[in-house]
Amino acid sequence: MSLSVYRSFFVTNKFISACAVLFAMLISAPLYAALPPFDSQGQTLPTLAPMLEKVTPAVVNISTTGRVRIQQNPLFSDPFFRHFFETPNQPRERITQSLGSGVIVDAKKGYILTNNHVIDKADEIRVTLRNGETHQAKLIGTDPDTDVAVIQIKVDNLTAIPLADSTQVRVGDFGVAIGNPFGLGQTVTSGIISAIGRSGLGIEGFEDFIQTDASINPGNSGGALVNLRGELIGINTAILSKSGGNVGIGFAIPVNMANDIMQQLLSHGEVRRGQLGAQAQDLTPQLAKSFGLKYRRGAVITQVEKGLAADRAGLKAGDIVLEINGKTVRDSNTLRNTIGLLQIGKTVTMKVLRDGKTQQLQARVEEPSQTVLTGKRLHKHLDGAELSDISEGSRLYGRVQGILINKVEASSPAAQAGLRAGDVLTSINRRPVRSLQELQQLSIEHNQSLLLNILRGNTALFLYIQ
Repeated sequence: MSLSVYRSFFVTNKFISACAVLFAMLISAPLYAALPPFDSQGQTLPTLAPMLEKVTPAVVNISTTGRVRIQQNPLFSDPFFRHFFETPNQPRERITQSLGSGVIVDAKKGYILTNNHVIDKADEIRVTLRNGETHQAKLIGTDPDTDVAVIQIKVDNLTAIPLADSTQVRVGDFGVAIGNPFGLGQTVTSGIISAIGRSGLGIEGFEDFIQTDASINPGNSGGALVNLRGELIGINTAILSKSGGNVGIGFAIPVNMANDIMQQLLSHGEVRRGQLGAQAQDLTPQLAKSFGLKYRRGAVITQVEKGLAADRAGLKAGDIVLEINGKTVRDSNTLRNTIGLLQIGKTVTMKVLRDGKTQQLQARVEEPSQTVLTGKRLHKHLDGAELSDISEGSRLYGRVQGILINKVEASSPAAQAGLRAGDVLTSINRRPVRSLQELQQLSIEHNQSLLLNILRGNTALFLYIQ
């Protein structure tokens, strides 16, 4: 043990008292108005209890149950194979359960913000309040690309958390995380805001995370990250950890983003993302050097689609986007996230660098044109699925080549075949498909077997359908 560490154990009572007073001065006085102001030695006692007594009734525990179809080897469906090898009937479904948290943001209407992954594929959603009451919840809408979901319970006398302005959150601010880690029940942890504007982590499709060292563990997902005034600044979502437990790197969705998503889900039942009609890549040091630039951050426009918003705004390939709506563009992820989180019809102002000179360009975010194809037109086993090209607003745009499965009707042939909404179809019968146009050009007999290559999240798999 080093001398400096050893000496740290020998601190005087006066030093401890001084630290306590200093910490108390950092917290607003009304926070402690209901507390005994002094300890036995006459020193102020800092505590978060009065604020938490007001906030914790608005944080709920969420439990879900659902059914997931088990993908089987096609041999198990062959009666001859089952008889010859005396194989028992295999279960086709398994029951799934999950635990998480949620935040009441509208007490009158009973709206609760949580994460999409908390209630994903749930057949039943139950909400347990701070007082122990449990209620069935209704799913209002979800947005997997930001991992935001809205559910509703119809209960009187609920408590809601007031929303902060998450653009005012600063590194070093104190933060308190409230949730249901490991199913233990409501738990409170505290820390500071470690970073803001985190993106490019690959956790969600659109990322602009608040990072905190307040302990966040499995089950905290969907819970509240609040400031010392008891205002909601974020929805706890993910952690960075090799063990699965907290290591002091947790991420929350900024409340401004979560609220914008919620308003779209309440108004339209879905999130309508717009497009500019341009592709970009990071401005790397090598690219900056080749362009003869001193800049090290930005997004280089690589392609502009003719006739779309970016083209009409005057954006050109080779332009370097430095700012958008006054926000510094660090890389192509920042640009894509900013555009993807804007509602259709909004005007964006871009500061771009062209030929060594900066200029301002304005563009209006447009609704993406998207052709949809029903699976029934392709094959009887794809009936109930809706397919489309991957649009610019998708987190997969520019990263994956294939056909997006938009929707799959419950109990349809496509659902029974094992397809899910969000799957990406990359090949049929070992023939690659990159667009609906290519897909329609494939000659597929209506009764032939299908071998589908699917991307599902970070996993690739084959589905054999006959």
